[in-house]
This record gives sequence, structure tokens and C-alpha cells, in this order.
Amino acid sequence: MTTTALSLPTWKKWMYAFGQFGWSLASFAVGSKLVYFYLPPPGVAFGPFIIQENVVPLIRSGTSVLFGLTIIGLVFSLGRLFDAVTDPLIAGLSDRSKSKLGKRRSFMAISALPFAALSALVFFPPSRGITTGNTVWLFATVFLFYWFMTMYVTPFFALMPEIGHSPNERLQLSTFISITWALGTMVGSQVELFQGMFERSGLSPEDSFQAVVSIYAVVAFVFMLLPIIFIDEKKYAEPSHSQGSIFGSITAAFRNRNFLRFTLSDLAYWVAITIINTVLVYYVTVLLGLPKEFNSTLVMVMFLLSFVFYIPVNIVAKKVGKKPLLVAAFIWFIVTFVYAVFLGLYPLSPYVQGFIVVILAAVPLAIFGIVQNAIVSDIAEADAIETGDAKAGIFFGARTFMSKLGQTVAGLVVPSLLIMGADLRATGDVIVADVASGGAVTGTLGVRLTAVVAAVFCAIGLAFFLLYDEKRVMASLAKKEVIQ
Repeated sequence: MTTTALSLPTWKKWMYAFGQFGWSLASFAVGSKLVYFYLPPPGVAFGPFIIQENVVPLIRSGTSVLFGLTIIGLVFSLGRLFDAVTDPLIAGLSDRSKSKLGKRRSFMAISALPFAALSALVFFPPSRGITTGNTVWLFATVFLFYWFMTMYVTPFFALMPEIGHSPNERLQLSTFISITWALGTMVGSQVELFQGMFERSGLSPEDSFQAVVSIYAVVAFVFMLLPIIFIDEKKYAEPSHSQGSIFGSITAAFRNRNFLRFTLSDLAYWVAITIINTVLVYYVTVLLGLPKEFNSTLVMVMFLLSFVFYIPVNIVAKKVGKKPLLVAAFIWFIVTFVYAVFLGLYPLSPYVQGFIVVILAAVPLAIFGIVQNAIVSDIAEADAIETGDAKAGIFFGARTFMSKLGQTVAGLVVPSLLIMGADLRATGDVIVADVASGGAVTGTLGVRLTAVVAAVFCAIGLAFFLLYDEKRVMASLAKKEVIQ
């Protein structure tokens, strides 16, 4: 394998990275605020639009449902499961595409507009009040959203090992897209802040939230166009096409032991991080008793702090390797999640307790944001060197398949945990509202348990990642440098 493609100039690397800003902004609300909108915390007067209590009981005690599945939990998890299943399909199709626009850009161009539009439409149920139509609308828009999201995101990531022609260049690209992902997530996380601003101007809470996600959709679409416009695959991507069937390529990817170990670790990590992303606003409002807008402040501070560590992460990764960094990040996150279990119980100001959480999370967030994508790129490139079959799309598609399985698990668990307090009045747990009142249903016990579950899954992810053999991957990559 020899490199025949031109190296991307720095400004075009940023054009590629800004596509990440676009899709991370477009995906933020559906990924992190679906539960917030359809199962709101106290003080947020949304809906209700759908049935909020458990509809599929799993654990009963007499006539009470202690644990079960909610409609919003089913929508969240089944949408993610559908997204996971379609990832390898889209990856395989893009690996084999011979479009004149480019095998990656063609998929991105088709999907950008519907992906952006659906990121807002999910939050526009057709009727006020609880109706079957709203439930049907929610399922339909969420599934379509994830289909078009997959069509954009999987080819986008598959571009990285093709336009990054060395481990250091891929690490640089991974750093760039980590920065723009963080910026997109940071802007997205201000939804409660902007919602409050619109409410003060006279709009209802629902209209305010819908206005914010609509603005996000327009901005996201513009940024998602940038890599489509500026990255010419014929000039900058190494020419390659995968061999064999899609199913065969997927099977071959998972036969790569290092990739399998990494993706099992990634699956567990995504269960943990999705739980935390989904319930952070509940930590603020339920455990700390603070206004919902403070959640926006915390997320902003967390990502700004994480930027401080981007350069040190790059330096350390080049000197000691990516694996030691990620191991440290797993351990750091476990400590952070354990601390979060006891929020509201420390002899400190609630504001101080909240800031401690985000300060602790900033370092591992920076590490995961940079290192994970670089590791997948390295594995995909090393596999291509060893087998002669370039299937970067399959590797990224299979990786996102596993990560979204993790998000599926989190989507099933979180809503059920959040309403556990509603069935535990006799224990003295704090109940902030009642289902029948149409308000939020959240007990402190369920919110605390989300942090416990996140810590457990993070520990499982660490155990799998310790089996990853970074030295073997780097040895394969060294063969390409010798050939060149």
C-alpha cells in the first residue's frame, strides 16, 4: 500500500472538522434531551404528550411496578438499536460506492438536509395532550432521524483514515474533530439557557424549546455542508474499495481481536456516558435543587476546561501511546460517577458540588474525545496493511454499531430508573410530582442509581480495554512507513 493522495492543507482539515460541529449539534437534542422533553424534570412545564408511566412492567411488588419500560424509554432505545443495525449497512455501501462525488461525500450530501430537519421535527408532536398520534409521530421521526444521521456520520468518520495518511496526522484530525464535537455539544447543551431566554420574551416553555432546536437545525445544516464542499476525495483520499460482501467484511472486522476488544469496551463506555449525558439536568434540579439553567453553565464550564487538556493529551499520546491515556480516563470517570452518587449530601454549597463534577469530568472527556477515534483509525489502517482489504467504513460502522448498542441499553434503563421513586413513596424517598398531575415524576433514589449504574459499566469498559494490544497495531502501521 502506497500513499498517492495529497495531504490536506490545515484549513481543509478544519473544514472537515466543522462537519463534526454540524452533526454533533444536530444530534444533541435527540440524543440528550428526548427524555427531558417527553419526561420533564420538576419546574419544566412540557406536555405531557405521551404516556409517562411504565407501560411494560418488568418487576412488580403486589400492585406496584418497581421497574419497567416507558414509551420514551422504548423510543430512545429502539431508535438507537435501529441506528446501530443500519451503521454497518451504510458503512458497507459507502465502502463499495463509485459515485463521482466520492464514496463518502455522496452519502453525506444526500443525508445532510433531512438529518438536520428531523433533529427539530422530533420535538414537534402534532397534538397537545396525550394522544396516540403523538406516540406514532415520535417513533416515526426518531427512526427517520437515526437513518439519515447514520448516512451522514458513518461515511464522515470513514473519511478520517483515508485523508489522514499517518498515525500523527490521524491523531491531529481526531483532535480537530474532538474540538468541534465539543463545541457542538457545548452549544447544544445551552438549550435550557436559550429556552429560558425565549420564555422571558413571552413564549411558552414548549414553543421556546422548539424555537431553540429549530435554530440548531439550520446552523447544523450549514456546517454539515462544509466537508462536502471542500474535501475532494479524488485528490485527498487514498483510492481504495472494499472486497467481498458487506456481511463478510463485518465478520472480518470483528475477527480482528484488537478491534473486538476495543468495541466491547466502547459499548460499555457508551452505556455509562449516555446515562450521564441524559440525567445531568436531573442531578442539577433533583439532587442539587438548582434551576435547570445551571445545567447549561455546568456543561459550558466542563467543555471549556476540557479544551485546556487537548494539547497535553496530544503530547502524552505521542510519547507514551494512546492506551495508557484511555486506561487513566476510564479510572477517572469511575471516580467521578461515584462522587455523583452522593450529590446533594455533601456539606458544601449545591453550586460547588455541581462544579466539582464538571471539573473532575473535564480531563477524561478530553482524552476520550481525542483518543478513541484515533484508535479506530489506527486499527482500520493496520488491518488494511495486513489483509490488503481497505474497509475503513466497515470498521467505523461496526464501532458505532457497538457504541449505539450501549446507548440503546442506556435508553431503556434511564427512564425506568428516573421514575422508580414514584413507586417508592413508602420508603420516604423524595417525590417531586405525580403522574396524574401531568408533571415530572422523579425520585432521588432513581437519579442516584443512574450514577451507580454508570460507574459499573465504566468499570466493565476498562476491563475489556486492558486487553487491547496497542503494540501490535503500531507494529503493523510501521510496515507501511517502511514500504513508503
